[in-house]
Amino acid sequence: MYCELALCIDGRFIPAGPGRAREPVLNPATGETLAELPHATAAELDEALASAQRAFPIWAATSPLERSNILRRAAALLRERMSEHARILTLEQGKPLAEARGELTHSAELLEWYAEEGRRIYGRVITARVPGVEHIVLHEPVGPCAAFTPWNFPSLTPARKVGGALAAGCTVILKAAEETPGTAVELMRALHDAGLPKGCAQLVFGDPAAISAHLIGAPTIRKISFTGSTAVGKHLMRLAADGVKRSTMELGGNAPVIVCADADYDLAVTTLAAGKFRNAGQVCVSPGRFFVHESLAERFAADVAARADALQLGAGVDAESQMGPLANARRVEAMERFVADAEAHGGKVLAGGARRGNAGNFFAPTVVTGLDQDALLFSEECFGPIVPIQTFSSLEDAIARANAVEAGLAGYAFTMGLASAHRIMHGVQTGMIGINNLTVSTPETPFGGIKESGFGSEGGTEGLQAYLNTKLATLG
Repeated sequence: MYCELALCIDGRFIPAGPGRAREPVLNPATGETLAELPHATAAELDEALASAQRAFPIWAATSPLERSNILRRAAALLRERMSEHARILTLEQGKPLAEARGELTHSAELLEWYAEEGRRIYGRVITARVPGVEHIVLHEPVGPCAAFTPWNFPSLTPARKVGGALAAGCTVILKAAEETPGTAVELMRALHDAGLPKGCAQLVFGDPAAISAHLIGAPTIRKISFTGSTAVGKHLMRLAADGVKRSTMELGGNAPVIVCADADYDLAVTTLAAGKFRNAGQVCVSPGRFFVHESLAERFAADVAARADALQLGAGVDAESQMGPLANARRVEAMERFVADAEAHGGKVLAGGARRGNAGNFFAPTVVTGLDQDALLFSEECFGPIVPIQTFSSLEDAIARANAVEAGLAGYAFTMGLASAHRIMHGVQTGMIGINNLTVSTPETPFGGIKESGFGSEGGTEGLQAYLNTKLATLG
């Protein structure tokens, strides 16, 4: 039902063995142990670094066509193994099987996108100011990279980072989340079964602080890519600064949603309810803070609450489940803290508001109204299935409140007015903005934030450029 967990170092898959440090991987729907995860030793991290260094010049010199072929074969294997991988992902992360299959499909598409875009790493010639001189701009792989990924999207986020690095000609060491390791192991198996040379992509697990310090501090690593909390991202940036290493940071989000008086009401309710409760709200670009025009707010809250109450909670492997558990007990405790704070600020709970059942990490989809701006739900990222709603009368006020936090990853708005759409598009301070839709993450588009949500982009041509150095050659 699950898979054999292992490290992947220098092309070898190393399972948990006697005398090795390890930790249990838990099923968030039941609390039961799925498997024991091996931890990498310091010596194994050094071996991974040496292997990445040895493989880099060979992989960088490999033709873009051959790199593309390997990534395409890996994507095909992900599609062939979809049913098995989806079950692994759901068992360790909790999301329903349909969502797991959607994530795996997106992962395959990311590898396919980078396979194609990696064949288009073009330079350019600049006309010189003097005769007999040529200026040539080259793009070269930055070198061995270290990538750090979280538990909420255990296939998509590693595929986005590893795919970009490999397509650019870099080698990469992935430190995936210890809570959801099986999906990352299967991604590595697909890459190596597709013919990826040893040392080009490796996978390690262990104490996150120790591994990040070890890898980022190594001279071998020339770039880091991190997805996770703002606090951890700041720490990794400090580590990277000592070696002046390039960084891509996709940090916390707290996405505002503005529902205008002229919105397509049915579209807004249907889209936002589905989007908010996807993956139990554990999505960095999940709609977070809802600002609804006063003429719609009461109706909107009641309709979203009705949809929340109707959702079927259960283990993701159950066919009837529409929302799975939270990732761990800490997330349940965080939801309880948010709800208690909301009630202390005069909030009214219209749906949910409490954990469900005695087993697993289930928390009911929740809708809260009547909150002031000081409530935690409007200042901190919830990262769970809670919809906090405030009303507004003027669009300028809604935009100001949307910008009143330090996060700036994604934002959303629903309006049928062209003027309002333009004001929101240019006025909301985020790296991504969806108007009348929530589609801000596709393989061909850049994904990234501003302010304390990080910097740099993954996906699209920008995601490939993040793994390339620009060099000017002047010939005369």
